Amino acid sequence: MTPDRRKAIWAIYVWCRRTDELVDGPNASHITPLALDRWEQRLEDLFHGRPYDMLDAALSDTVLKYPVDIQPFRDMIEGMRMDLTKSRYKNFNELYLYCYYVAGTVGLMSVPVMGIAPESKATTESVYNAALALGIANQLTNILRDVGEDACRGRIYLPQDELAQFGLSDEDIFAGKVTDRWRAFMKDQIKRARVFFDEAEKGVTELDKASRWPVWASLILYRQILDAIEVNDYDNFTKRAFVGKAKKFLSLPIAYTQAFMRPVVTSKLSRAS
Repeated sequence: MTPDRRKAIWAIYVWCRRTDELVDGPNASHITPLALDRWEQRLEDLFHGRPYDMLDAALSDTVLKYPVDIQPFRDMIEGMRMDLTKSRYKNFNELYLYCYYVAGTVGLMSVPVMGIAPESKATTESVYNAALALGIANQLTNILRDVGEDACRGRIYLPQDELAQFGLSDEDIFAGKVTDRWRAFMKDQIKRARVFFDEAEKGVTELDKASRWPVWASLILYRQILDAIEVNDYDNFTKRAFVGKAKKFLSLPIAYTQAFMRPVVTSKLSRAS
């Protein structure tokens, strides 16, 4: 990735991190909807060239240099509002919306900076859809990794109707016992997350060549967290699934190779005739 693009992606990452810290950081208990309203006004200001501090200024500079749209940033703040008021999700449609707000938006923020390869035959819409899929996949992976930690905070980011289909309830989550029902449920959830990763792959290959490597690395490493959950026998109550340093190191050349390969088949992403 070029130095200018790295700086721009860093500015987006910092803003996303600061936004997440509002509801998950050390001062989260003091955050109110009004505080998020003020944060959103601050966002509007920096998009209009009126940053509040140096970190805001970095994003303001990114907005000047790249065609970054403000809506995904607004939507991420909406996700933070959900975290203030919502701790259960009735079905996957509700959970998907949350995942879009807090993570899918990151992909939409990043594509204008990373760029689409000049030789790509993909539609712009399909590349953005793949970027969205990667954000959803990453957030679903976070949720499955952090079930135990979230339960300790009284939060369950799992579809309530699907838990019921496997004979599970909130009480089972809080009890934190790995049962055959839990394993079956987790296998189903992991399968869905992998579908989103597969969808994301189609778009990574269409990004500008200089931007592909870090995205491939992120995709490969995050997908391995799902493998780690399986290795832990689906115990995400007392064990935290993670990718070890050796596996991370070995994944980098794989990501590098993938970054410079063109897909053999791109029919699903090809332009409509």
